[in-house]
Amino acid sequence: MDESDSPLLPAPRWYDDNAPLRKELKDAAKAARKTSASAPSESPDILPDWELTVGIEIHAQLNAARKLFSSADTYPTVEPNSHISAFDIALPGSLPVFQPAVVLPALRAATALQCTIITKSTFDRKHYFYHDQPAGYQITQYYNPFAVGGCVVLTAEDGLEEGREVVVKIKQVQLEQDTARSQEEDGATTLIDFNRCGQALIEIISLPDLHSPREAAAYVRKIQSILHAIDAVTTGMEQGGLRADVNVSVRRRDASHEGFTYAGVTGLGQRTEIKNLSAFKGIEDAIKAERDRQIRILEAGGVVEGETRGWSMTRPNETRRLRGKEGEIDYRYMPDADIPPLYIGLDLIKFVRQTLPPLPTELAKMLVEEYGLSATDARTLVLLDDGDRLIYFQKVVAELSSLATYSVPQPDLGKMAANWVLHELGSLLSTDERQWSDKAVPFDKIAEIIHRVREKQITGASAKLILKLVFNGDSRPISQIVRQEELAFSEMSAEEYQAIAKEIVEKFPKHVKDIVEKGKTGKLQFLMGQMMRHPRKGDMRAPEVEQALRQVIFAGKS
Repeated sequence: MDESDSPLLPAPRWYDDNAPLRKELKDAAKAARKTSASAPSESPDILPDWELTVGIEIHAQLNAARKLFSSADTYPTVEPNSHISAFDIALPGSLPVFQPAVVLPALRAATALQCTIITKSTFDRKHYFYHDQPAGYQITQYYNPFAVGGCVVLTAEDGLEEGREVVVKIKQVQLEQDTARSQEEDGATTLIDFNRCGQALIEIISLPDLHSPREAAAYVRKIQSILHAIDAVTTGMEQGGLRADVNVSVRRRDASHEGFTYAGVTGLGQRTEIKNLSAFKGIEDAIKAERDRQIRILEAGGVVEGETRGWSMTRPNETRRLRGKEGEIDYRYMPDADIPPLYIGLDLIKFVRQTLPPLPTELAKMLVEEYGLSATDARTLVLLDDGDRLIYFQKVVAELSSLATYSVPQPDLGKMAANWVLHELGSLLSTDERQWSDKAVPFDKIAEIIHRVREKQITGASAKLILKLVFNGDSRPISQIVRQEELAFSEMSAEEYQAIAKEIVEKFPKHVKDIVEKGKTGKLQFLMGQMMRHPRKGDMRAPEVEQALRQVIFAGKS
């Protein structure tokens, strides 16, 4: 056998060569903490009597300037049907011309997913008739894909319970064409935009290793974060650049192991496929809805039919039948006679491995070690906003370093920057329900705000006020805001702190009594809040405020 006809490395033993996919992160982590104390080794949405099995096919648009088999560009545009070639719309006589540049992002993706790269792969025609597929077939790599094997490991970092680990094995990764975009105008009219038709996709096909709706969504989220980190794709699920089809089956846990088989996995229930899911919550909800539907059928003595089903955000509690499930015979797979095999050189594979950008777990580790962030903040920065928040954070730290009048350790600057970028700015975005934008507060302005706090030119409370002004569109220089709003910090003496503390204590004698006699420390926080509302709040620091209040309240009590 020629070297080009064999895989670079032996395929994993479980691979069957003959067998033909900050709010969410926060919610997942909260759910994990809620259930970890009672059942640390089990997922909370695993049912006691029924076993759910899920396999996922992820379709991701590659970061490539040209389509898979035509020279039409892939630049985003609002003008329909403005980026198409004769081959994209299947004009007679037009032939596919493979665009080599799509190989690089595809190889980066497969390498990051720990796949075995096959040095010789081929293309097949998958026949079906639909208006978004003008040729009547889709070009894909069904029989001989360019990558096989690989896996993704889900842990507590992905929202699972502490100590729980789920390994999702990948059957294959294949190149294929995207379809056109459809838009239904009314019951009789559908508009077609062929700009997307023919764009290069990779399809990532998992084995049926998932048994929880929440973990299925976590798997897709992790795939997306990996693909973004290595620059293999341009947009994520919410922007339409990544879609998922999920295969769902259930069976009784006490049933015999007889059943259906897929890629060497036996004893499965009859599976149904839910097409074109484009949101993480949609994946979780659709799987739950289909699982519950199948259980109701089986409990009533019925039989689950193999079929393709749809799901809509407007009908979140049910899936709906689209058509009977097609199989290999229905699609009439056959080699594409117009496209020669794809050969990938060993030198190219080696180059991709050596130049692969860091993966999300590596980025998070770097943030902890070099910037001093907590593991939670590091993971959040990596996953938020397709990595844009991380880039913004690094710019803020770099700007802070340039503003420092003396050498400051990177971890000290990193911790401060992370707090302001994630929590203070994040809180404003959440309150206003605005999408992330690095233009909301330019990185140099938030860096100057943080710098002024560090240099004791303004207090933390004043800094938050300035940040909110800039966030709401105030374009004045920070120095001008500080001067015109009289926010410059002037150090107060201990006597001045105590004088204001006495005013507050005299206003709230009942709170003082509860603190002294009943030890209600929460009332002390209330008094601190009242003191921080004083006209001289811009000159106050929280530690000195607390100290002054304690001295006034407990004077003569010791």
